[in-house]
Amino acid sequence: MRIGLLTEGGYPYVSGDARFWCDRLVRGLGQHEFDLYALSRSERQEDEGWLPLPPQVSRVRTAPLWTARDDGVGYGRRARRRFAECYGELAAVICGSGASTETPTVEADRFRNALYGLAELARDEGGLVGALRSEGAVRALERACRAPGALRTAREARVPDLLTVATHLERALRPLSLDWYEDDGLGAVDLCHATSGGPAALPALLARHFSGVPLLLTEYGVRLRTHYLAATDAPPAVRSLLAAFQGRLATEIYDRAAVVTPGNAHARRWQERCGADRAKIRTVYPGMDASPFAEVGESTEGADPNTLVWVGRVEPAKDLVSLLHAFAEIRKDESKARLRIVGIPAGPEGEAYLGHCRALAAQLFPDEAEGPHSVGDNPVSFEEIGGPELPTLADAYAAGAVTLLSSVVEGFPVGLVEAMFCGRATVSTDVGAVVEIIGGTGLVVPPRNPRAFAEACVALLRDPERRARLGAAARARALELFTVEQNVTAFHGIYLEIVSRTPVRRVVLDGAGEPRPFAAPAEAHVPGRYTRVVARGGPSWADGTPVRATTPAAEGAR
Repeated sequence: MRIGLLTEGGYPYVSGDARFWCDRLVRGLGQHEFDLYALSRSERQEDEGWLPLPPQVSRVRTAPLWTARDDGVGYGRRARRRFAECYGELAAVICGSGASTETPTVEADRFRNALYGLAELARDEGGLVGALRSEGAVRALERACRAPGALRTAREARVPDLLTVATHLERALRPLSLDWYEDDGLGAVDLCHATSGGPAALPALLARHFSGVPLLLTEYGVRLRTHYLAATDAPPAVRSLLAAFQGRLATEIYDRAAVVTPGNAHARRWQERCGADRAKIRTVYPGMDASPFAEVGESTEGADPNTLVWVGRVEPAKDLVSLLHAFAEIRKDESKARLRIVGIPAGPEGEAYLGHCRALAAQLFPDEAEGPHSVGDNPVSFEEIGGPELPTLADAYAAGAVTLLSSVVEGFPVGLVEAMFCGRATVSTDVGAVVEIIGGTGLVVPPRNPRAFAEACVALLRDPERRARLGAAARARALELFTVEQNVTAFHGIYLEIVSRTPVRRVVLDGAGEPRPFAAPAEAHVPGRYTRVVARGGPSWADGTPVRATTPAAEGAR
């Protein structure tokens, strides 16, 4: 089977999202062939290069999402009229013009027709970059905001707001101008697997629209939820219009996808809220490599029974402030307790937050000395992986008897699963998919509640047998649900399920002119040279023009 794997800001680049699970998936499915179509997020990401690619990756095509040069395409009068109609309709749907008298199905059809109209225009004329940046695009957006029936927030949009929204729409629609959709590109694959919603799924939508290629969507973080969390400082009009666009796009992607695979039930609920059909959804947990944590998880040596460990990226969403206040309560009952915070700051905001947390820890916990002639020591330490005391990530989890998660916002808690691989009892806040991941093998408390957090920690510190029992159960659950093997096996079955339900798009004929329906079996990948042709037209039971099979000698001569 030939898979078109579509990514945004991740695989095959060294840095970015989803690079590890995509690499494990590709390496685990060596019987299939993969074409990578990657959208990069920054020039720095491109300069850092790619991960080493396995032999089953036959092609890599990339495009920058962070910039787009003017394609120099000059539209004639007819093309300008087509763009004005399609973009104006897209803007009208986003602004809610006429929505009060229409059903959700009609609104979805309007958005779909406008989106694919722009895609067909880009294909016919050679690109959309100049048109999307034009003054006409801003005017069309303004007309939609001022039209009868538009949303109140849209009517209140000022010129700077309209310019901001137009800029975001131009960036989001850049994949429409790519040259990936011909018969020798995405049109030649058996299945498009988009590893996230938004821009990464747009090429898959167009491959389905132009060539009938089935679409599989995997989301470990729902794009609309990400927008709500990230755009907190934007003006109300900008937030509302961009949320409407993301919501409409998500609905279209879910509607056109053959299967949708959320990474957890939390993401699944968001998808269903955005219109995903429950019958299409298959929850597939991220596949994580358990081998680095095997030695710690199987060790019979007990960790320091008085040490609590927090591991992760230092940023405000992790709420280390509440964790420090909770630890102050813990120290009242357990004077020997220690807290080790292990992680690096996430950008400039994380640096500032780390400095604030260090100052708060120094204020709450003055250095304590055991005697008049000993050096004082703070019960809270801030550390990083790679030092002499904590050379590896597994060593960080092994340093304490209880692992903590104090976040106020969380998607799939990777650090929590790592602690479970290490056989550690955990205390976590009830956010994101935490309860689903823990499944009764750890203690869960409300977020931003230091007293409840402290009570749970004290309960585990005082009961070593309970800690051991919860840790063993957590490790067994993690090995059953969250390993690379279960992830690869699940996607292999889903690939076969989708292709088995997809009409044949090409036919291979033998020397006598008879169809050979099993000449390109879905499950088998035979190394070597072979003929692959995808064309339009053909017999009544297939969409592809028949292709005569070639012999190895003829193939070599070609």
